[in-house]
Amino acid sequence: MQETKQRTLCEPFKIKMVEPIRVTTKAYREEALKKAGYNPFLLSSKDVFIDLLTDSGTGAMSDKQWGGIMTGDESYAGALSWEHLEDVVKKLSGMPYVLPTHQGRAAERILYGILGGKDKIFLSNTHFDTTRANIEFTGATAFDLMPDEANDPELFLPFKGNIDLEKTEQHILKYGKENIAAVVLTVTNNSSGGQPVSMENAKALRALCDRHHILLVIDGCRVAENSYFIKHREKGYEDKSYYAIAKEMLSLGDAFVMSAKKDGMVNIGGLLTLKNEALATKCKNLLIISEGFTTYGGLAGRDMEALAIGLTEVFDPDYLHYRIRSTAYLGEHLKEKGIPVVWPIGGHAVYIDAKQLYPNIPINQYPGQALVCDLYVQGGIRSVEIGSVMFGKYDASGALIPAKNELVRLAIPRRVYTQSHIDYALDVFDDILNLRNQTKGYKITYEPEFLRHFTARLEKIA
Repeated sequence: MQETKQRTLCEPFKIKMVEPIRVTTKAYREEALKKAGYNPFLLSSKDVFIDLLTDSGTGAMSDKQWGGIMTGDESYAGALSWEHLEDVVKKLSGMPYVLPTHQGRAAERILYGILGGKDKIFLSNTHFDTTRANIEFTGATAFDLMPDEANDPELFLPFKGNIDLEKTEQHILKYGKENIAAVVLTVTNNSSGGQPVSMENAKALRALCDRHHILLVIDGCRVAENSYFIKHREKGYEDKSYYAIAKEMLSLGDAFVMSAKKDGMVNIGGLLTLKNEALATKCKNLLIISEGFTTYGGLAGRDMEALAIGLTEVFDPDYLHYRIRSTAYLGEHLKEKGIPVVWPIGGHAVYIDAKQLYPNIPINQYPGQALVCDLYVQGGIRSVEIGSVMFGKYDASGALIPAKNELVRLAIPRRVYTQSHIDYALDVFDDILNLRNQTKGYKITYEPEFLRHFTARLEKIA
């Protein structure tokens, strides 16, 4: 049932089990953050009150999924739970070759490890962090090709996650179609604010790839959420089901990569599906070497059973309506408070423009990381920086090449927090507004070569 606009947005589920969380003191959090090198990834979960670090694998499973876990078939080869999952994924993706993996980045590593290599080029609306890392690890180069107007955080565009088709073709012509390993279309577009991609854009991209004989990969870890926006914003899809829209979107790809920890509604798991038999055979061989046999790929039978059920539940209209509207509730109320958010609000998270919120902190002192740290100290809220800590690079002299935007993401776990938790987060931002004139940020004291934001350590600039 969808409630009327006048009524409170209610969770379309009731609570059957609870997990305690604790409120700590500000002094305790300051010390915990210092020990963690001012990197919330390195905090212990027991020290976090509301965890908005990621929506990946952090959701609550349903009664049917937990029931499926109890009946999971743990056979090494040809398990019944694998057959159930394979059937569900084949019907959804329309692709004949299905490879399970332990999570999405494993699927990326397999596919892009085969397609990539020195001098190879990958094009995308926006590569996410693990996608870019897996591509660059092979020696290949990744380009993000969004329309220029989509980089304006305040501009309303119904499909702000679209790829720029003109830029894509220009890159194909510049580098040569024989050097383009693949075009990767991420739906929804995580790094651009969880923004959706239109079906019109995806179809036009498919036609462009066909003209140049280039592989099109759909990164569809949030394909159900993307389907919600298409149904409610794109003409001609008003009467189609979310499942039918997702199926149509995935049919446009030559491959489908999924972190099942998002719209798969599970705590672990990933998928790689393909249309081409020769490419699928190469991927299967690498899967067996690195993940496991082809009918479990690093997953227990119970995990596959829960995933098969989750890929059905995620298209429930009541769930999707609540999912999108509850995220928008947070974003809209932050905007009313004067917090600069990426607009419109995306599907799985609210993105805050830290550069605008903290205008006096220099970019090379990471205003996004400053906001992330402040949210934890002020209210025990864990979030993640999506800016120059995550995506920044260095020039030949060692100077920072900043990211296009300095964002902080508040990712909403699926079916975990109630509206009172979200209202608490809104209250914390009253304290954040009192900090907006600060002038000092952070500097990095340790960083690895790849995916530095996961394990980097920082310190305050005095």
